[in-house]
Amino acid sequence: MPVYGDISPRTAAFAAKELLKRGIPYLILEKFGQSKPLPENSSKTMKFRRYNALDSTPTALGEGVTPASQALTITDVTATLTQYGSRIMVSDVIIDTHEDPVLMESVGLLGEQAAQMIEKMRFGVLKAGTNVLYNNGALRTDVNTALTLATQRKATRTLKRQNARPITTIIKSTSAWGTETVSPGYIGLAHPDMESDIRSLVGFVPAEKYGSMTPFENELGKVEDVRYLTSTIFEPFANAGAAKGATLSTTGVNSDVYPVLYIAANAYGIVALKGMFAVTPMVVNPKPSDSDPMGQRGHAAWKAMQTAVILNDFWLARAECAATA
Repeated sequence: MPVYGDISPRTAAFAAKELLKRGIPYLILEKFGQSKPLPENSSKTMKFRRYNALDSTPTALGEGVTPASQALTITDVTATLTQYGSRIMVSDVIIDTHEDPVLMESVGLLGEQAAQMIEKMRFGVLKAGTNVLYNNGALRTDVNTALTLATQRKATRTLKRQNARPITTIIKSTSAWGTETVSPGYIGLAHPDMESDIRSLVGFVPAEKYGSMTPFENELGKVEDVRYLTSTIFEPFANAGAAKGATLSTTGVNSDVYPVLYIAANAYGIVALKGMFAVTPMVVNPKPSDSDPMGQRGHAAWKAMQTAVILNDFWLARAECAATA
């Protein structure tokens, strides 16, 4: 059976484009990492490379004396690719009697699922970073207060002290791989439960009032040099904080603790869920076979090789806070 089931490579390319198009709104983390497209016939290891800064100690030059050469140094971070995927079974009865194009609609739903699944995997990697600060207390179990401007400033200060650069380019919001220039800023990623707390921060500017600056999809607004985006994928640690008080709680006892990720340029690396080899769609029409002698079952599916890795913990800060009930 061909790689794509009962569809040709040309049709598969179209299906992949449609699949990715349905998933794009869920791909917030796709925009801001160091992104590499998956090459054809690639290995299971992806390498991300960073050129380290040169020594900036002031060096006086002697008259007529050529200074010693400095060597370029690099840091390579490797990540192992893992295959993800899913499928939908569609019966011949549904295909024959349903008024909608069920298989193509299945491809669209699979596209949404693929994006959400990959985004959750990426978020799981990033929220495990070691550069963490707490809105109150010294441990996650102490947290029970809403995000403050002081906490945001602590986060951005930790980034700036490590020479973490604001993000100035992002991955385009299309099914094709490519980059585009954006207004510089750090990115804050939060759950929608925190929207009211973010809007309450002093100096908040809603995205609809940016003027000449174009908002990202899912962008809430900005506070000083941080642009906030929200997604339900950025879930809290349920019931992980202190006594809830006036904050949200899954169980009604302790506060849920919400991680807010503050991201600088090149903080993490991902395999782009874009491009020719990013995702493989498969469609199999119902037809007789040894396992299905009456041809009663068809399938739509996808699979993708993916990974995510933190490239520099000091360029990714995680603030943990509660959300006002």
